[in-house]
Amino acid sequence: MSIFTETPGVPGIAADFSQDNGWTYLVKAVLIIVFLLTSVLIAIWFERRVVARMQLRPGPNVHGPLGLLQSLADAMKLLLKEDITVKAADKFVYLLAPMIAVFCALLTFAVIPFGPEVTIPFTDYSTPAQLTDFPVAVLYILACASLGVYGIVLGGWSSGSTYPLLGSVRSTAQVISYELAMGLSLVTVFIMAGSMSTSQIVDSQQSLWWFLPLLPAFVVYVISMIGETNRLPFDLPEAEGELVSGFMTEYSSMKFAWFFLAEYINMINVSAVATTLFLGGWRAPWPLSAINDGMFNEGWWPILWFLVKMWALLFMFVWVRGTLLRMRYDQFMKLGWKILIPVALGWLVLVAVAQGLRQFADVDTQTFLVVSGVVAIVLVAVIWFWPDASKRPEPETGDDEPEEFDAFADGFPVPPLPGQKLPPSARRRRVVAAESGAAHAVDTEEENRG
Repeated sequence: MSIFTETPGVPGIAADFSQDNGWTYLVKAVLIIVFLLTSVLIAIWFERRVVARMQLRPGPNVHGPLGLLQSLADAMKLLLKEDITVKAADKFVYLLAPMIAVFCALLTFAVIPFGPEVTIPFTDYSTPAQLTDFPVAVLYILACASLGVYGIVLGGWSSGSTYPLLGSVRSTAQVISYELAMGLSLVTVFIMAGSMSTSQIVDSQQSLWWFLPLLPAFVVYVISMIGETNRLPFDLPEAEGELVSGFMTEYSSMKFAWFFLAEYINMINVSAVATTLFLGGWRAPWPLSAINDGMFNEGWWPILWFLVKMWALLFMFVWVRGTLLRMRYDQFMKLGWKILIPVALGWLVLVAVAQGLRQFADVDTQTFLVVSGVVAIVLVAVIWFWPDASKRPEPETGDDEPEEFDAFADGFPVPPLPGQKLPPSARRRRVVAAESGAAHAVDTEEENRG
């Protein structure tokens, strides 16, 4: 049973905003924006350094100590670049699209709790380390994430070019596929916590973080959040090898920088949501949380734990980018519709049944879900990696020589099909003729000697 301390007069949330006024909300909003912009600069530098380490190269090391100012230098470079607008573009939507992407990305942190109530230094004023909260805060987060994709779709459509349009269409299919799996994984948290308020969900994880009893939901969410942010191996809307730069192909200068900024802010957003809903939020890890009646869960310590967890998930983004290749589009859709959504839906039913049994029998729900989650993950892994008999190569039945065909018969080159081969080139024919002529000359000379 979760232990909640609801705000007087505001049922359904655990944080108390009764002492906050307009100036408090304004200062908090400004601090959140500064935090996100600073975190993006650090995340870009962090990603480059980590990927460089994985690829055995130095990475950024010129601008500032350890290259810390490289991200700032890149931002200034983009700011000073020529701003080009495509003639075929719908100019109003073309300019509006990157702003939509960034604006929606900035909204998520409004309901993310950095910690419990904190006391402002040199004053007696206490306020929650959170801008605001309400009983359906997680639905608000999902709505902001869904609206953010309109920036990508409109940006690709308004560019008046083929590659951006293809990238925006891919992004639409990607969001529909993975937003559904992400939403189903979060519903299990709502069932266990009994609330959709972020502060109350954190409060419900006093004894056990939800990632352990809801392990399959956590795995589904982690995979889905990589797809939601268009990161490798799911960066199909901006696949460089196929679509140049996808929906951002026709953008330059600061308009390109807005999209780039939105991508990294979204990485921070989904990492913060995973921290809040599955990893205990701002709560200290065990055994630190049990020291001296939870002294590390008070004051400014919780903000440190929140940032450590969030940056651990950001490291996972970088690690995945440095180790995995881009998936094919059909594999990507298969993973979303045939694996993640059925697993998330089945796990949701199992959690609901477990909570229902708890009402009628003395069942340890958390232990039951932990065991069931491990079994479910093993089964899904076995099914995913089990070899497909239908795709095994058929054994060769004979040594038939492949037939030659004219690759330019239709006026343009055509690759050979199975059982066909290209005729030797003119150069190869001359080499073969010279070799056979030399061999014939040697044979003739040996006959004359004999």
